[in-house]
Amino acid sequence: MRSPCHHSVQVAVYIINIRTRQASNPLPSLPEPRTVALRPFAADAAPGIRRISVRVGRPAPDRLVLEYELAGELHAVIVPDPATTAAMAGPTDGLWRHTCMEAFVRGTPGPYLEFNLAPSGQWAAYRFSGYREGMTPLTGIDPPRIELRTQAGQLLLSAEVELPTELAAAGLQLGIAAVVESQPEQLSYWAVRHAGARPDFHHPDSFAFEI
Repeated sequence: MRSPCHHSVQVAVYIINIRTRQASNPLPSLPEPRTVALRPFAADAAPGIRRISVRVGRPAPDRLVLEYELAGELHAVIVPDPATTAAMAGPTDGLWRHTCMEAFVRGTPGPYLEFNLAPSGQWAAYRFSGYREGMTPLTGIDPPRIELRTQAGQLLLSAEVELPTELAAAGLQLGIAAVVESQPEQLSYWAVRHAGARPDFHHPDSFAFEI
């Protein structure tokens, strides 16, 4: 069933699935947060969006923090109504069919993780054994922490995700992306790097950011 949606104009701040945590043994050698720009697969896909940028940090070996900022004329971007958020938050499949922020994570080429982070507070996490192969739910991690702020001209979604043990001590390669719904079922696809003739966030060459 489609989630109730509204246009994102002057929406009050709301916070979903927040848990107070202390970073476990943060290391001073971890890289400082960095900001990257996403670009659309098609230049005219979402003319109202001026830019999408993502600030990426790793405050602890087993944590990633991603702050997605959408800027522009965002009245046409479809996001869930905050009044329905509490009932919607939680693990959900198929989030990429609507506005959704995404992150793909691997330590070395081959196996990788996919995180879907929706403005509603819904989320999904999957493990893949190879390129679009061996998809299974990622278990044994805390639910992502998601916070959304919207106002005229800006949508900011912040998310903190836990990494499984095997990636906590590794350097990471990330594919950072977003799907934006500007009309019902009208989607644009944004990523640091697009590889191939069609939008494909899973493509091995899409892992274009290291942390």
